[in-house]
Amino acid sequence: MVPLAVYLSFSALLFIIGLVGILIRRNLIVLLMCIELMLNAINITLAAFSRAGGNIHGQIFAVFVITIAAAEAAVGLAVILVVFRQRKTVKVDEFNLMKW
Repeated sequence: MVPLAVYLSFSALLFIIGLVGILIRRNLIVLLMCIELMLNAINITLAAFSRAGGNIHGQIFAVFVITIAAAEAAVGLAVILVVFRQRKTVKVDEFNLMKW
């Protein structure tokens, strides 16, 4: 039996790695992956609290978060593809969408 603190520590570590990736990296694809990493950390937390509480509500909510994350990834990749076709780069610092 793994204690709840281990799950929460692992989830916090994943969330911090994703947050640092968002703050440091300037590539849109890496930013999207860091957001996905943060959402997975939240899912681990939801599943851990659900297991510790003895109910299934957190796991059901985690499934909804996974569904939303998949939709976010599809829309995000479509936006990145459009930006790359117009600007020939995916670096955040090298383009401004308000100026054409």
